[in-house]
Amino acid sequence: MASSHRATLDTAVETLRSRAHWSPHPEHPRAYADDGEAAFRALCDRRFDLGQPGTDGWAGGEVSPYGFPLGITYPHADPDVLLPAMRAALPAWRAAGAERRALVCLDVLARINARTPEFAQAVMHTTGQAYVMALQAGGPHAQDRGLEAVAYAYAEQTRTPERAEWTKPQGKRDPLVLDKEFVPVPRGIALLIGCNTFPTWNGFPGLFASLATGNPVLVKPHPRAVLPLALAVRVARETLADAGFDPNLVALAAERDGEGTARTLALREEIRIIDYTGSTEFGDWLEANARQAQVFTEKAGVNTVVLDSTDDYRGMLGNLAFSLSLYSGQMCTAPQNVLIPRTGIATDAGHRTYEEVVADLAGAVTRLLADDARAVGLLGALVSPAVRERLEAAERTGRVALAPRAVTHPDFPGATVRTPLIVALDAAEPTAEKTYLTECFGPVSFAVAVDSTEAAIGLLRRTVTERGALTVLGHTTSEAVAGALTEACLDTCAQLSLNLTGGVHVNQTAAFSDFHGSGGNPAANAALVDGAYITPRFRTVEIRRPA
Repeated sequence: MASSHRATLDTAVETLRSRAHWSPHPEHPRAYADDGEAAFRALCDRRFDLGQPGTDGWAGGEVSPYGFPLGITYPHADPDVLLPAMRAALPAWRAAGAERRALVCLDVLARINARTPEFAQAVMHTTGQAYVMALQAGGPHAQDRGLEAVAYAYAEQTRTPERAEWTKPQGKRDPLVLDKEFVPVPRGIALLIGCNTFPTWNGFPGLFASLATGNPVLVKPHPRAVLPLALAVRVARETLADAGFDPNLVALAAERDGEGTARTLALREEIRIIDYTGSTEFGDWLEANARQAQVFTEKAGVNTVVLDSTDDYRGMLGNLAFSLSLYSGQMCTAPQNVLIPRTGIATDAGHRTYEEVVADLAGAVTRLLADDARAVGLLGALVSPAVRERLEAAERTGRVALAPRAVTHPDFPGATVRTPLIVALDAAEPTAEKTYLTECFGPVSFAVAVDSTEAAIGLLRRTVTERGALTVLGHTTSEAVAGALTEACLDTCAQLSLNLTGGVHVNQTAAFSDFHGSGGNPAANAALVDGAYITPRFRTVEIRRPA
């Protein structure tokens, strides 16, 4: 194992420094032997046994957004039994050292990668992502993020040498000589609270960051998206056992309906690290109340686009239409507010008024999704009834510039599929502010008329400061405006993209190169992945003795 994964680890660490494109995990479906459907179907309608201690019953109830129940039940754990078993597994894992832990984690990822099509089906049928997106984002891209976390963990733990000889001259007297040993010490059990829409992509960084730094990990999936993380737990437990470690270093905490397991576990004294993706309300509660733990949160934000000018109007519209449509806007990075000067913008197609820009953007979305077969491949399905209700409510918030339409999925007629809604709002209207300053998660965007580009940048600053943002997109041909946008994002700690008109979209980030979130505004208190995401998970303990 060590020889096969050591080169991968070295390349990953080097790529963190270069920020170049690299991935050991192929993202094209043809790279994998099958589509994973048979493996997925074999999991349905039965118990998902993990053999972990403390199982006191079974929990389940997932329903595919494509219209059928999965019928899978998962072990429900008694934390008074499971947590001590996990804590007992820690000393041997700590003693293994940073390199050994990293290589075992890479073996877990390699085994997960080999089952990518199975994971893709699990992600598709718990999140509503279309298959290709579920395979790429839920498979290799998530695996890349996990590997990135392992590489950062290894680099941070080995920044200090394992041993050193310390000699202090004493003039005519003999020097003082000490042997010093430096040991990375894990904080304790980590609790990973999974999300519904991207269980692996958002879950793997925390899982592998904690495990690689020596911490056992208790995985508490979202009750509507248990299977993808349960599969990861199963693979991790098998890999750890094969490597000679206690499989209870990784365990699953499935919850019964309305049980509130995350809230209960988060306050347990044994839980020393928490990784969470989800609503701002619960994220704020964790930060305020789980005081015994180091808490990493990704919460809601209002992602903003500023349109000033462009030298590729058609490319701008096409790129933005794709970003609004991908996975029905059910991405924490999807743009929501498009700020447009009411006097319009300069383009290579001539001056376009606010009304024309909004109409042209609506037209670009309509053309992109005109073919139903192509549309379902981009849109996927709405992940829950709450998203549909939010979409319907948003239609009443302003003038509808593009109405959503229902699309029938050719393979899954029970799926709820909707094209995006674009609502035209005016920033000068007092009642509009409450709408566009609130995250509306789903296929909803607001085209907001503002007095000028300067006013748009001012509103951008306010939005990020008050509500947070994971992404900001600007379009301008002016160096001065680009500079002002950059300054605004530096001041508010928001990740900025400028003039995207091709195959790179604002709601997509690449592991080893792009930072997801910054940790510097209300949308998230951490970035995936940087050193600050890793170092609080362990401390260095020094042991010194006379040489």
